[in-house]
Amino acid sequence: MRLSTVSILGGTFVAAAALSATTAFFAALAVERSSADGVRLALDTEAMNWTDVAANGLQIMLSGTAPSEAERFRAITVAGQVVDASRVIDDMDVTASKGIAPPRFSIELLRNDGQLNLIGLIPAATDRDALVERLSGLPGVENVVDLLETADHRVPESWPLTLDYAVAALRELPRSKISLSAGEVTVTAMTSSVEKQRKLETDLQRRAPGPIDLTLDISAPRPVITPFTLRYLIDEQGARFDACSADTEETRRRILTAARGTGLEGEARCVLGLGVPSPEWAEATSSAILALGRIGRGSVTFSDADVTLIAAESADRATFDRVVGELENTLPDVFALHAVFPETDEGAPRGPAEFSATLSPEGQVQLRGRVHDELSRQSADSYARSRFGSDDVYFAARLDDSVPEGWSLRVLAGLQALSELANGAVTVTETAVTVRGVTGNADANADIARILSDRLGDGEDFTIEVTYDEKLDPEAALPTPEECIADVKSIQESRKINFEPGSATVTGDSRAILDDIAEVLKFCGPVDLEIGGHTDSQGREIMNEQLSQDRADTVLAELRQRRVKTAGFVATGYGETQPIADNDTEEGREENRRIEFSLIAAAAPAETDSVLESTADSGTEEATGEAGDDAAEEPSEDEQN
Repeated sequence: MRLSTVSILGGTFVAAAALSATTAFFAALAVERSSADGVRLALDTEAMNWTDVAANGLQIMLSGTAPSEAERFRAITVAGQVVDASRVIDDMDVTASKGIAPPRFSIELLRNDGQLNLIGLIPAATDRDALVERLSGLPGVENVVDLLETADHRVPESWPLTLDYAVAALRELPRSKISLSAGEVTVTAMTSSVEKQRKLETDLQRRAPGPIDLTLDISAPRPVITPFTLRYLIDEQGARFDACSADTEETRRRILTAARGTGLEGEARCVLGLGVPSPEWAEATSSAILALGRIGRGSVTFSDADVTLIAAESADRATFDRVVGELENTLPDVFALHAVFPETDEGAPRGPAEFSATLSPEGQVQLRGRVHDELSRQSADSYARSRFGSDDVYFAARLDDSVPEGWSLRVLAGLQALSELANGAVTVTETAVTVRGVTGNADANADIARILSDRLGDGEDFTIEVTYDEKLDPEAALPTPEECIADVKSIQESRKINFEPGSATVTGDSRAILDDIAEVLKFCGPVDLEIGGHTDSQGREIMNEQLSQDRADTVLAELRQRRVKTAGFVATGYGETQPIADNDTEEGREENRRIEFSLIAAAAPAETDSVLESTADSGTEEATGEAGDDAAEEPSEDEQN
């Protein structure tokens, strides 16, 4: 059967359409794969391996998790450079952002006497006005400049504790910088003396609570040392310094290094000070110390530029001569060396010339032995009585005009050295001065060496065997402020301070308790103390406040009259604002009328987790006493009586 022309034409068109569709499909597939491969290559080239690329027809699908929003946008840009940007479909995620790190809260407290600047960042929850008011109330602060900024973020756990400590420490530092952050405090300050520096460092470290990391940079002016003294000995007991002075840290290091090279063990005290006689002090002293080590035993003493080297009797004479010759050539020109090798003559008679002075723990002094003449006796007796007290000196020395030349000067030098001891003895012989005893002064050895080297002159030998006893140190023996307040409190437990009704005049029977309190405070040393006046609620509040202030001022004046050092004392009148008993009863009102002694910047109660409260804080140790009757608009029962 023959096909019709129409059928043939129709079949041809259908076959052509199928062929075109097939060709178009494979062409589109090729374009799709080519686009995806191009985008993939471009992304890999840019190190964006975190992306996944898929093609959906002419569209390019980007998926995956971008490390940041910026990286997500960069991936879209890179893909848009390979294919038309309208074909790029963004199906990417972005890594969740981490929580914002909290800010570092910190304050710089810069104080120069009356001016106080606050610089830093504090939590918004910190009561800024209360902080400024608290700092404005510090003794001597006249102006507080607030340059603080705030951030609304959680308050660090140790922030309040750190801030309390820093504010309280600032009370004792009129010229200082205190840097604080949560749990960290750095104090930079200068004191007027080494003693005050040590006391301040001890107080700040003792009061710092455990969670706070405290760094101290407190400096003090160097003392003027005159004469500039160094004394180094090597004997059967080993090597040691009786006195050591240096002008710089480098000089001290060189001196101690030389001493350790000749047998010195352990720590050695070498004071930094002013007054060095020559910039070549380090070279001269270290050379002399090493020379003594080569000789073996003996002593070397520097008194400014005068140098005395004394060998022990057991030293070798040839070695001594050689070492001294080398030392003379080594010492800088300004230094004058006097070297002594002891001569022994077994056949020569030894004279019994000797003078001794003994100081007992009770302060009694006995002077025995020999003095040159009546004038020397009077000089020694007068000097001893002036240093130890007229009633405590017993003079039993006899006259002997055969004593060696310069004997009187040696005796007076020995007495001066003895006055540096708490108890002990000094012995003066023809060949040496020996000082033995116990002292409460950590620098007594250096002081005694300075006295003897200055008074005795070149070529004179002396021995110092002095022991430091901390129990005898006046500063170390002082009671703590807490112990002082406890003693005051014990006095007031059975007695009270009374005032005339409605006035600030202390009654006669209250003067005895003020005497006893004054005796306690005299031995407390420097202490920051508040005398608080309190009244009952009778009368007008403003009158009660003024009366309590007047009474606190009166107590402060009474203590001053009794020679109590009140530089750190303040008087505050609280009126009726802090009752400790019920004002509705006479017994309660009697308890509320009182004088309280409390430490300023003392440790707060444990339950408040606060330390070193300021004056306005109430968490201090207290010793309370009676303040007397309150002022009132109408006479109280006591006034009527």
